[in-house]
Amino acid sequence: MLEVGMKAPEFTLPDKDGNMVSLSDFLGKKVVLYFYPKDNTPGCTRQACAFAGAYESFKDNDIVVIGVSKDSVASHKKFAEKHDLPFILISDKELEAIQAYGVWQEKKLYGKVSMGVVRTTFIIDENGNIEKIMPKVKPDTNAAEILEYLGK
Repeated sequence: MLEVGMKAPEFTLPDKDGNMVSLSDFLGKKVVLYFYPKDNTPGCTRQACAFAGAYESFKDNDIVVIGVSKDSVASHKKFAEKHDLPFILISDKELEAIQAYGVWQEKKLYGKVSMGVVRTTFIIDENGNIEKIMPKVKPDTNAAEILEYLGK
């Protein structure tokens, strides 16, 4: 179980363009790492669009935004193009980062139990340590809550 103050698990995974991205690439910067269930679903689209709408504030404060789901590189590319998403989207088809961050969990929907990504956001500090964990975030308010928390 990850906790505030722990070293954030390292990963190297492909982005929407197939380029390999590592968490350690961003040492020296604050990183917002958000895990979401699926591209082009209503909640995930609202969350991504909220991050896109607040992106200038993140960028102006030198904060990197990375979205992670188990969707393919091609799916991420279409999702980013369709909604004009300016931040990094990581494809984690093998659940490497998703499991390392503990967000692959049992979910219940209409009485049906399945495994899936629980929408969770991690704020990682400039030294690569977990500064804040935001479990079960609301798609519409997640980006604004992060900026508020960071005082931006």
